[in-house]
Amino acid sequence: MQNNLVNSTDLLSWYDVNARVMPWRVAPSDRRAGVLPDPYFVWLSEVMLQQTTVAAVKDYFVKFTTLWPTVQDLAAAPDGDVMAAWAGLGYYARARNLLKCARVVAGELNGVFPKTELELMKLPGIGPYTAAAVSSIAFDVQATVLDGNVERVMSRVHAVLDPLPASKEHLRALAAKLTPADRAGDYAQAVMDLGATVCTPRSPSCEICPWMAGCVAHKQGIAAELPRKTPKKKVPTRVGVVYLARRVDGAVLLERRPDKGLLGGMLGWPGSEWAVDQLPHNPPIAANWTTLNTVVRHTFTHFHLELTVLVANDVTGTDHIYDFYDMEQFNPTDLPTVMRKVWEATNLKLTKDN
Repeated sequence: MQNNLVNSTDLLSWYDVNARVMPWRVAPSDRRAGVLPDPYFVWLSEVMLQQTTVAAVKDYFVKFTTLWPTVQDLAAAPDGDVMAAWAGLGYYARARNLLKCARVVAGELNGVFPKTELELMKLPGIGPYTAAAVSSIAFDVQATVLDGNVERVMSRVHAVLDPLPASKEHLRALAAKLTPADRAGDYAQAVMDLGATVCTPRSPSCEICPWMAGCVAHKQGIAAELPRKTPKKKVPTRVGVVYLARRVDGAVLLERRPDKGLLGGMLGWPGSEWAVDQLPHNPPIAANWTTLNTVVRHTFTHFHLELTVLVANDVTGTDHIYDFYDMEQFNPTDLPTVMRKVWEATNLKLTKDN
């Protein structure tokens, strides 16, 4: 039901004092003084923030905007450099779509991002949430931004008892009714900040919330119980094998994964498919392979992964489809997290042996 006891004015007053400082954000006082957000910065940050925390994104954002300060710079960057800079941030399809989108904006739109949600959603990698966020934050369009923080705030303010994800569109409608025409961008960031810092998943700080007096869930004493969620299915475990080979000069054997699929476009160690049961596989090259006792574990969104690691040192010969990278070319930070874990486990084991 509609809650007439909360309003955007109270929230914006709170935001003017309590806005989080972000490297991509224009402070509310600066915005009122006429400083406009950079649409490129807003778009880049929102893509990075998809299913990723602010704390994890900040350093990556600074790195990207230092290397590529404009969308034209990013569009001109080599694919491998961008994928390496993204390594460790996860959800690598975002990085591939980031490049595709940058090249469309730079090449077909003269470096200018569209203002409307409809036009933004025509660009690669931009869905309803990102389109609303960019339209609102970058251009002050009255668009409804609905992330996990906003869902939580709306479910509590209105005491929505129906569980997510089924209640998502109801929460979106409630959020739309509160979104003002004036200062829409500040409001979008304010309601997200409220969810991230005050109306938190556990132990919400209701006593300092600007909407406490009108919050139905707070009045009913059930704020911490909301939003309710439909139980998720058990996450399966997959297994696989990876091979880490070093040449006599110290160079390591790597492959670049296909653009499509998990870890698409990223460098990694050759290995088997990842499946519930171990599939038949062959080493990438003939060598004296040793199996590590350590199993490398990593969790993706939809499954857990356990990797058996085989190591071969002092490898000779180059008759294979993979590439050796010497230590001047190779930087472990260019690898996705799971492949970095393999490297770390291997080095720890070798250190113990030595």
